[in-house]
Amino acid sequence: MWTFGRKGASGFSSSSTAEEVTDGIHGFGLNAIVTGATSGIGTETARVLAMRGLHVVMAVRNTQKGITIKENILTETPNAKVEIMELDLSSQASVRDFAAKYRSSGLPLHILINNAGILSPGFKLSKDGIEQHFATNYLGHFLLTNLLLETMKITSNEQNTEGRIINVSSISHRFAYNLHAFSDQINQESSYSSSLYAYGRSKLANILHANELARRFKEEGVNITANSLHPGYIATEIFRDYNVFSVICNTVLKHFLKDVSQGAATTCYLALNPKVKGVTGEYFSNSNLVEPSPRAKDQQLAKELWEFSMALSGSK
Repeated sequence: MWTFGRKGASGFSSSSTAEEVTDGIHGFGLNAIVTGATSGIGTETARVLAMRGLHVVMAVRNTQKGITIKENILTETPNAKVEIMELDLSSQASVRDFAAKYRSSGLPLHILINNAGILSPGFKLSKDGIEQHFATNYLGHFLLTNLLLETMKITSNEQNTEGRIINVSSISHRFAYNLHAFSDQINQESSYSSSLYAYGRSKLANILHANELARRFKEEGVNITANSLHPGYIATEIFRDYNVFSVICNTVLKHFLKDVSQGAATTCYLALNPKVKGVTGEYFSNSNLVEPSPRAKDQQLAKELWEFSMALSGSK
């Protein structure tokens, strides 16, 4: 368990847990979607938000695993409101189907947490012929967000509440160098297409996406914020396909890594804590504002990525 870290301006640190950063906060009447809620910090995020009274929709690829996690949450919090909906972020058809079903449900949407992510060895393409990390970690979330934006805007306007979009990124975004054009390496194997580079590139895209959303919301005068975050170094299932990394994380480094309750803290802080009301287009770590890489603050790159993503996802 991570034991180091001085408290920042928020009053929290690297050792703060998701329950601690939301202590005393009630989310009754709020609806949240959490992608990738069947493992790691996604599961913990869903659990804590449900504990705080939110209606949580777990958007997951493995619905059977989702049902088990839902049952565990209900055992701990019998009055929790939790739903399971199928979502495969690597498939644009699945994303569109999920969004259509959510909109047809009539549920409002206050909080969208784009959490799901993969780190897989080797070069692979998604069902739509796009490099898998970019497709799953970023483009699927980009499309999902676009398809649910109108619902969030209506919710914010009709209920006079602040909507919040949270993109889970990673410090790996700092290693996505030479990113002159996303299209150069998006559907072909190249010298830059190692899985770690591809992962970092997708996480850089997550930050640029949140920043461009924030810019557009400000221009429109929409009461929705968009922020991104680095959850910290956590021993989660994301390394399950890397045997060496898994062994190292679960043995040598386990005493220095965050546990999932600490890893989910910044996500839950951005979702519920009133201290970030009105804060948008920022990057957080350990529940505090931090500076991302210069590339992540490139406004022109964010605009170019937006247009490229609109075309790649067939959005209007």
